[in-house]
Amino acid sequence: MKILFLIPLLLILVVSPVFGQISDKTGLLTRLDVNTSGHTFEVVTVSNFEILDHEFDKNENRLTIFIKSGLEDNLGEVTIPQNLLAGNFTFQINDVESIQKFKSNERISFITLNFTGIGENKIDIIGTNALVGVKEIVEVVPDEITYEEPGGGCLIATATFGSELAPQVQQLREIRDDKLLQTESGKSFMNSFNTIYYSFSPQIADYQRENPVFKELVKVGITPMMTTLSLMDNAQTESEVLFLGISLIILNVGMYVGLPAIVIMGIKRI
Repeated sequence: MKILFLIPLLLILVVSPVFGQISDKTGLLTRLDVNTSGHTFEVVTVSNFEILDHEFDKNENRLTIFIKSGLEDNLGEVTIPQNLLAGNFTFQINDVESIQKFKSNERISFITLNFTGIGENKIDIIGTNALVGVKEIVEVVPDEITYEEPGGGCLIATATFGSELAPQVQQLREIRDDKLLQTESGKSFMNSFNTIYYSFSPQIADYQRENPVFKELVKVGITPMMTTLSLMDNAQTESEVLFLGISLIILNVGMYVGLPAIVIMGIKRI
């Protein structure tokens, strides 16, 4: 997904040959609040189509998403909390059964949608279980019964390592959810970063899937950065998160921008 520092943006700008003008709707991040049984669950989508509305039927274990697309080829990724909807999924596009890909762990189900059709479409995501372990609350008490599942996919890392459940992708999610989003400065950074990142990452991820050589180049390029990010596990307080975050940004800028610049200048002098 529905997870990174500013450095991946700098990296992609340097190594990506396809970064440029993209569709206004590509990389649209939408957070859907699904209210049911007195709880609120967050479903996160990243797509090149617009989300118009959504419905959830707990009796039929079905989440319905209404969309509007200006493109013939539609691509979307949906992150659903396991205690909202789980099990083996089936899918329907405009009431016609469709085969889509999904993977799950103990926290989320990650669904990749790929279908054709311009205009308004209806997507039904049907699970075998719904609201597992969730006790129904009749009286809704604000701020005490809201369930929030940190979501959002790291599209480039997922395409690079092949799965939303890959250890490298999980590491990025844990740094985001357990470190950055636990501090006010981290939340502000992630809000600004997501606006930029999701504007182009679907294009990069698609290009990686279509071009194995480019995928390997990205993997080689981001591996040193991901190694340095593991240092964030040592941060415990907001000041430590801020200090380590700034230090890692400076370190990675030096690696990915400063060092190549020095090499190029040296070659020119020779």
